[in-house]
Amino acid sequence: MSLHLALHPPSSPTLLNPSHKFRPFSPKPHSLSFSSNPRRPAFSIRSSSDNPAYVDEWGDKSEPEPEPVSRFSASDPPKDDDEWGGAELGNGTPVAADGDGRLWELKRALVDTVYGSDSGFRASAEVRAEALELVTQLEAANPTPAPTESPDLLDGDWILVYTAYSELLPLLAAGSIPLLKVEEISQSIDSSSLTIENSTILSSPVSTISFSAIASFEVRSPSRIQVEFKEGKFKPPEIKSSIDLPESVNIFGQNINLSPVQQSLNPLQNAIGGIARTISGQPPLNVRIPGERTKSWLMITYLDEDFRISRGDGGLFVLVKKGSSLLD
Repeated sequence: MSLHLALHPPSSPTLLNPSHKFRPFSPKPHSLSFSSNPRRPAFSIRSSSDNPAYVDEWGDKSEPEPEPVSRFSASDPPKDDDEWGGAELGNGTPVAADGDGRLWELKRALVDTVYGSDSGFRASAEVRAEALELVTQLEAANPTPAPTESPDLLDGDWILVYTAYSELLPLLAAGSIPLLKVEEISQSIDSSSLTIENSTILSSPVSTISFSAIASFEVRSPSRIQVEFKEGKFKPPEIKSSIDLPESVNIFGQNINLSPVQQSLNPLQNAIGGIARTISGQPPLNVRIPGERTKSWLMITYLDEDFRISRGDGGLFVLVKKGSSLLD
């Protein structure tokens, strides 16, 4: 609580005591204030036109006490910063200041999530949901907004690690046939010749079979290409020099021991080796692909030096460039 008293000068000087010297009041009005601050009681005299002068009870001049300095900032932090020191992805996932490190973690997590699912054919609903969430996060942080204008990143051999709801699923089902395995599904892109080659390698204890579909493509936008398949190519089977059967195989839920079969085939190893040398020299068989199903489109939603995500009328595709440590 404070008490404020205004003092106005009289019309003429007044002597308080004739025996004492006197000083006339200034013609400027003054004000007198008392403060009830329990820490330091004081009063002040202020002129209406001068800077305020504070005098304590001992008659000494003093400055007003400064306002306490807050340890909090005067304004809110920027909305695009979080407690981790980075911005947010389009879906609200925090991104560390080291963006490349965060992207590598997401790619590694996606590859590990779909590992053992036969490129998605045996993926459970839980695995598919987790994979789709990781795909969405990567797409939101795509470092290459114009993939078709980056041939140094787009070109090369890409290995399929996961697909969902695509026409490749029936092909992947071949891996469920006893003694037959889908070794690899890959895609090779060459921007200089505007060609794409999709290749598949199947293996059995006796031979390795490979075939491919060759297509041309046109760039329709910075992220979309139009694809038209021209022909299929079937390479002669590579007969293995030796037959190496597994110890057992599961057929309709029953494990069948193949050791007796392996022993009966051992005398045929030399004959099989001769057949392998004869067939290996044959040229591939090219077959033209007819029909309207030859046309398709592909949108590249994520691309960097070793990872690509594409969406098309055949579904979702996640690919890793051959030679990447993500395949180790």
